[in-house]
Amino acid sequence: MRKFKKIRMSVLLAGVFIFMMSCRGGAEENLAEQGSAFLAGESLAEESLPEENDAESRAEIFVYVCGAVRTPGVYALPAGSRVYEAIELAGGLTEEADERAVNQAEVLKDGMQVTVPTRAEAEELRTAEGNAYGRVNINTAGVSELTRLTGIGEARAKDIIAYREEHGAFSSPEEIMKVSGIKEAVYEKIKDDITVG
Repeated sequence: MRKFKKIRMSVLLAGVFIFMMSCRGGAEENLAEQGSAFLAGESLAEESLPEENDAESRAEIFVYVCGAVRTPGVYALPAGSRVYEAIELAGGLTEEADERAVNQAEVLKDGMQVTVPTRAEAEELRTAEGNAYGRVNINTAGVSELTRLTGIGEARAKDIIAYREEHGAFSSPEEIMKVSGIKEAVYEKIKDDITVG
């Protein structure tokens, strides 16, 4: 009876041992499978990245190009395009366009409006901006605007206008001292109130 119990115990232990080994082997196989699936997943993810990047590069944006261009309208461009590319699609600039008034290197955004002003419009805008800062544009101001400046009467204002008509636009505020009767003392009083831009 005791011998039978020992045999039974040995068989039982052997069975438990075999069961544990088979479980361990299954776990190792499972881990191996999971590991290979994980590695495969990584490689698949890496392979899918270019596709995602391609999708982004293929994305289109729509911009409205107007003003001094040959064919104003709404144009579709790839995401990441620049203003100059939108202008090219719109037939390019007209002869009256002021190309300096638009940052042609700017990256476009979906729904953006690109307005190219004419040279006359750009000058008006610069004058308005100068006036907004309380400055008088000595290249465009009339007599009434010029006489708002300290020390500039009607006669001197007419001299400023006559000078720019004869010599062209002032290239810098300091150039106003070339006008008869305006010397450094007068310029010092008005230099913060005038602009040429």
